Amino acid sequence: MAGLESIDGGKKWYSCPEPMVLGEAPIFRASDSTLHWVDCLSEPSRLYILKLDDLGDAVGEARVLDLEDSVTVVFFRKDKPGYIAAYYQGICFIDEETGKMEIVKEIIPTAERDELRFNDGGIDAKGRFWLAEIDKKAMSFGPNQLPDSYGTPRGRLWRYDPDGSLHLMITEGIVCGNGLGWSPDNKTMYFHDSVAMVVWKYNFDLETGNISNKQLLIDRRDSFGEPDGMVVDTDGNLWIAMFDSNRVMVFSPSGRHLKDIVFSSRNPACTTWGGKNFDIIYVASGMIRRGKPNPADEGGHMFRYKPTDARGQPKYEFDG
Repeated sequence: MAGLESIDGGKKWYSCPEPMVLGEAPIFRASDSTLHWVDCLSEPSRLYILKLDDLGDAVGEARVLDLEDSVTVVFFRKDKPGYIAAYYQGICFIDEETGKMEIVKEIIPTAERDELRFNDGGIDAKGRFWLAEIDKKAMSFGPNQLPDSYGTPRGRLWRYDPDGSLHLMITEGIVCGNGLGWSPDNKTMYFHDSVAMVVWKYNFDLETGNISNKQLLIDRRDSFGEPDGMVVDTDGNLWIAMFDSNRVMVFSPSGRHLKDIVFSSRNPACTTWGGKNFDIIYVASGMIRRGKPNPADEGGHMFRYKPTDARGQPKYEFDG
């Protein structure tokens, strides 16, 4: 794209004790200045907790918890300790001190674990937990390679409310659900299908939690980069970790490509705002798992970038 601003995001910022297979789900807690994230594909999955100083730099080494099952996304609970999380088959709570998991809802039966699994999620402004599935067979064809003969992908989108009710929001059609986010006015919800290489937007009703009027916002099928985890800044711009691209790409609310932040990892996977002013982007990344290895690639570690013209807000917490 002619004239597109490209910014050097730099080398890895924090080296994990061993490179993560796929770093995901960073969240920042201002009350104790800690950054939390997971390696969802290590065996077992691991949860990292890292203290930050007033400048947003690491203080010492992260505390690492081995988890009992594959956990793909975590969020804080409002006024309660620990996390709500998606594991491969459903929803759980996780104890922050021990890593012990308490199963809340098993949604995908064990018999279907080789076919479907949960992936990314989000918390809306009413404290509801949204979680998206992967159709593992559809994903195996590769980015934008699903043959017409496959039919409709089986991945779904769910919403779990603080009152314990579970709602099926999208019944089918998702290959790899990812990157949930909301506009600052809470009138628009953004949702990615990474392997389909598209970003959708929906009208969002904050009071009811309903979505409608699905529209294609960003289409990467004729370009490169798989839309992965994302955050929205206070101006409504989308900061999307683009897997297999070395980039966090920034888009306007209308879908216009504004700029790229280029990192020394081919696989940026998920972003969060952090620092005491929520003006630093922290990026979890993954190792190269397809194509030729690159010894210079720093995937599997954490990155950060401080923009001069943008800031965000804390990710919402589950209100239950």
